[in-house]
Amino acid sequence: MTLLDAPAFDAARDHRRRVILTSSAIAFVVLFIAAWLVSGRPVDWPWNWWTHFRGRMVASQFLTAVEHNDMQKAYGIWIHNPDWQQHPEQKNSYPFDRFQQDWSSTSSANEYGVIRSHRIVAARRSGNVLLMGILINGLQSHALFLDYDPQTKTLGFSPVELYLGP
Repeated sequence: MTLLDAPAFDAARDHRRRVILTSSAIAFVVLFIAAWLVSGRPVDWPWNWWTHFRGRMVASQFLTAVEHNDMQKAYGIWIHNPDWQQHPEQKNSYPFDRFQQDWSSTSSANEYGVIRSHRIVAARRSGNVLLMGILINGLQSHALFLDYDPQTKTLGFSPVELYLGP
């Protein structure tokens, strides 16, 4: 075979290659958009979407436990230790008694009263943490701002407030 003897053009092979490349590109775009939607449509880089997804999920689990008045479970989610009662020697900067004062439906220190519903309306990555703006009981005027630390997987009160719009 010489240099000028080219193999015959295979139309079926060319069509198959084009279909595989096109369908792969479409599948990639669909998966990319699905990942963006599942992570809560963050305005952030794609490598931070897992933090958005995980932070929203943890905050939602925490607030659902508070809504059901299950303070032991909620505290375990807050400090990322579901077996916190088994380790009484561990000192925490946010003790359970103070946690109950802040979150219990019967506490006078609870600013929201009985928490019946929640909705995460904003989430932004700032430094090492994910800041979240949450509307409690549909109140538009007084939002709750929590932060989620992806390294320790704990929740905390955010010193920064996000702009939630007019």
